[in-house]
Amino acid sequence: MITRRKFVTGLGVAAIAQATRCAWASQAAPQSPDETVPTPQSLETLYKYGKLIFAASTDPTAFDSKSVDCPFVFRHGDRFLMAYIAFDGTGYQTGLASSKDLVNWERQGCILRRDPQSDVTRYNVAMNWIVRDNDVRSEGALKKIHGRYLGAYHAYPNPGYEVGPAVIGLCWSKDLLHWELHPPFLHPEDGADWENGGLYKPCLVEDGGTFYLFYNAKTKTLPEGGWHEQIGIATSKDLETWVRYAGNPILRNGPKGAWDDRFASDPCVLRYADGWAIYYYGLSSNKGKARDLLAVGRDFFHPVKTDSILVDAGPSGSIDDDFAHKPSVVTYEGDLYHFYCAVSGKYPNDVRGISVARSRPWS
Repeated sequence: MITRRKFVTGLGVAAIAQATRCAWASQAAPQSPDETVPTPQSLETLYKYGKLIFAASTDPTAFDSKSVDCPFVFRHGDRFLMAYIAFDGTGYQTGLASSKDLVNWERQGCILRRDPQSDVTRYNVAMNWIVRDNDVRSEGALKKIHGRYLGAYHAYPNPGYEVGPAVIGLCWSKDLLHWELHPPFLHPEDGADWENGGLYKPCLVEDGGTFYLFYNAKTKTLPEGGWHEQIGIATSKDLETWVRYAGNPILRNGPKGAWDDRFASDPCVLRYADGWAIYYYGLSSNKGKARDLLAVGRDFFHPVKTDSILVDAGPSGSIDDDFAHKPSVVTYEGDLYHFYCAVSGKYPNDVRGISVARSRPWS
């Protein structure tokens, strides 16, 4: 079976050294000029930390022994917390880490474990988002919904790395450590062609009493092999009845050679000025690189891509020489911090961990 990792890593067989003067420098071809707007300077995160801030556990029996992935960073009390997705060779589970400074992190343990008795989470349960303060210039403090914290998860039906068509559901917690999972409400077979191959990372935003569920999804396997991933929206007033937006996908693949001509994935949606910013990652068929990108819009449904890369894959030998992707963004002491999954080397010997870039140079 072709998995997402096998498909992605198969796109490029040679790493090309990237310019090191800033994170967005790249020789890749952007989308057509008439389909982009300039990247707002206030949303740029040009300065990479350059090292992993969080890596797989050295304990071979740990739930996160193989890799850590998909950071979701937020403020809670006197510290920052990070939910992350962990892989142990069987499937995904969800972990939690804490930090005072956004660079040094301590493990807090596994907060969502697979359930062998469940048809949905028998092998995987990946919580990717908890409803938070929407503003990009906030520390990302969580918002309670009906007196509890509300998260969104996705789960794959088979063991292995993202194997099978995943579904999306909601989960609830009073303390962030113990979670009550509700059955999935979004299934790929109920969607259109662009999403009926399977669903990926959810991002759940509450605004004006309406809930907006952003998610990326894939087509079924294409005749030439592989698939496309794009981003859509489902909405709900009551968290029970969900309606897919008729204009989905809202972020589509760019033209051949663009940064996102294969994947436009993993949305992180935050309020920016009088509109919205959609951080996401693109995968290009041009050398198979993944990097974090940006789209902006007055509303959720009509985003326009910007004309530069926010966090690019690095030069050969760096922590992210293959992929710099899957964004999570908060502001701390006036600086924008952009967390991402950094991947170096080539599968199956790649190293997958979490790093950060920010809007101010590192001292």
